[in-house]
Amino acid sequence: MRIFENLDYNFLGKRKLAYILSSSLFLIGLISVIIRGFEFGIDFKGGSEIVLQFNKPVNIAEVRADVENIGLGNVEVKTFGGETGIMIRTEEQVIPVNIYPRVVKSIENEIEKKFPGLERKIIDSTANSITFEFSNAEITDNVIDDLLQSGFQSGKISEEPDNNQMIVRVGIADWIKDNLSKKISDNPFTVLKEERVGPKIGKELKEDAVLAIFFALIVILIYLAFRFKFIFAFGAVTALFHDVLITLGLFSLLYGVIPGLNLEIDITVVAAFLTLVGYSINDTVIVFDRIRENMKIHKTRPIMEIINTSISQTMSRTVLTGGTTLLTVFALLIFGGDVLRAFAFTLLFGIIIGTYSSIFVASALVYEYTKKTGKKLEF
Repeated sequence: MRIFENLDYNFLGKRKLAYILSSSLFLIGLISVIIRGFEFGIDFKGGSEIVLQFNKPVNIAEVRADVENIGLGNVEVKTFGGETGIMIRTEEQVIPVNIYPRVVKSIENEIEKKFPGLERKIIDSTANSITFEFSNAEITDNVIDDLLQSGFQSGKISEEPDNNQMIVRVGIADWIKDNLSKKISDNPFTVLKEERVGPKIGKELKEDAVLAIFFALIVILIYLAFRFKFIFAFGAVTALFHDVLITLGLFSLLYGVIPGLNLEIDITVVAAFLTLVGYSINDTVIVFDRIRENMKIHKTRPIMEIINTSISQTMSRTVLTGGTTLLTVFALLIFGGDVLRAFAFTLLFGIIIGTYSSIFVASALVYEYTKKTGKKLEF
């Protein structure tokens, strides 16, 4: 299937309009970054992420109201994978100090309910666990079994036959589960996962993400400098910077503006940016390949005509490939859920801006170079 088979359009003749558009998008994005900044996910700023799976569809507004006032500060609640899945995010990594005694009291109440008057003592407590000691191993095993059935993560300190000590985990997920179980008693649920990221790890991940994108661009610059000429490599990498920076600006600008569109920057978004870099450079290399071929065939034609012709000749491939990819990414954006939404949005906008930059940034820079230097490019 071929479209635009006889296309002959003066793309470079519109380059000044494109310069204005790119500059405007960049400046708007830059102002937004300075004023609003970015919203980073748990991966980068640290915190906890808990995923709950309910037996029946759940009202997210009800869950949000139930967890907003349980002492965990700013809590974010969203659907996860369907009507029965809930993702809860909080910047807390351990139970807050003022909540800790209430968690201990909850565990004590559960023990007292099933074993009234049972002799016990707390021999150790940390930010993540409490250790109890009982009079004998049999009672210890019975208490552990009861707490497990009630949803508490409990276990033996050791596997010795006479072990009489029990450790109970105290985590964000346990506190959320304890509260929600009481408020949504008619819809049982399980904790699918609980992830915690410390601020130090988040900072390291943020730095590694920037380095990954930076070194990807450097390697591409070196590769294209060998395959074509340095000005082609410079134009391509400039176009990639253009794509990444404008897309980042859009993340800052649109965060919280479109309902349901989660534009937090996390590890999946970094993966999307690296995918965007690869996709965009592939489109640029195809255009450059055709320019190089036409320069070898039409050595006396003006460079502007050669570039316009080359872009026109590759337009059919660009539209078909980009169009099918956009349809797939759009389906991810609509049906992929909150977890994949930022990833899909990055690719959706990135593919469009990447195709645009291959024509009006990378190719235009090659033309501007030859125009200003008066040098004839030869292969």
